[in-house]
Amino acid sequence: MTQYGTLRAWAFIATLVGIFGMIVAAVGAIVWAFEADGFWQTLGVLLIGLPVAVFIATLPIALAQAMRAIADVGDTVSAR
Repeated sequence: MTQYGTLRAWAFIATLVGIFGMIVAAVGAIVWAFEADGFWQTLGVLLIGLPVAVFIATLPIALAQAMRAIADVGDTVSAR
């Protein structure tokens, strides 16, 4: 039995938030591209805005991986 169940639960919630955030960021950037005036602004949104938005949206997933790693290390250390 693990003592880090709460940390793993929050990691799962952060992963769900990250996935939802990525979907919303992608949809938002596509809508933004449709609203842009001109070819070059649309291209700029798709080539710069979309990757930046999706990258920022992945931060909760990275945080979740860090929390899972901390829980794994804690389980390993407490087992000794």
